[in-house]
Amino acid sequence: MKQVQRVVTVIIFLFLYIPILLLAVASFNSGSDPAAFKSFTFHNYSALFHDHFLLPLLGNSLIVAVTASVCAMILGTLAALGIHAMNKTPRRLALGLANIPLMNPDIVTGVSLALLFAFVGQLLKTNHILGFATLLIAHITFGLPYIILSVMPKLTQMDPSLTDAALDLGCRPIQAFFKVTLPELTSSIAAGFLMAFAMSLDDFVISYFVFGPTFVTLPVEIYNYTKKPLPPKIYALFTLLFLAILVVMVLMNLLQARDARQERRRRQHGM
Repeated sequence: MKQVQRVVTVIIFLFLYIPILLLAVASFNSGSDPAAFKSFTFHNYSALFHDHFLLPLLGNSLIVAVTASVCAMILGTLAALGIHAMNKTPRRLALGLANIPLMNPDIVTGVSLALLFAFVGQLLKTNHILGFATLLIAHITFGLPYIILSVMPKLTQMDPSLTDAALDLGCRPIQAFFKVTLPELTSSIAAGFLMAFAMSLDDFVISYFVFGPTFVTLPVEIYNYTKKPLPPKIYALFTLLFLAILVVMVLMNLLQARDARQERRRRQHGM
């Protein structure tokens, strides 16, 4: 049975990563046809880094992803603290509401936000409401649940007596938060931030409904490239984006593993 499970696992991973491997190989192909490898070259990457149209769009995506992730990190951490302080039934309800954006189809979220922004535009009597602000709000919206769900388990594991001890020793509540609670939550907050950043950086569906002509992100522009034969430099771009997301995911897993080790050590010393 174990052998069958291993074979199935290998097949699944091959199915998931062979297309990405082929894309990476195509990024080093000197020819324009990805099905026919001519010779190895770095020209596609050179062309990408000399492209004065795609690189600013990549900069736009990074600006939105970093700004939205920082805002979501702050708001999500505060929301997690508030939810944790609730009684059992309201806490379950609040967590269920926080999970809805994760379960909701992206296209539904995108259309809903577009309708909301259109309504706000009518109230403000403007037809140019879509732009950086709407993109930022949308990305914060779907980034918040990742922060909340990352921080909540750590809050549940924390020993409340640590905060009580800090208060008994003369700390004000805000001092106890920054000296006791926040250091305990650092790894979880960082992991949630990285997840929100990764989801924001490559988001297309929601961004497509809320972007404006004054501020376009890279995934939205790449969609226009799919309507015609892709230039080889786009394969290089896809490969770099995959590597960037891979690095983010590895960092997130390392932070979670470190947090788990620290928790095990704390329990062993406590025993």
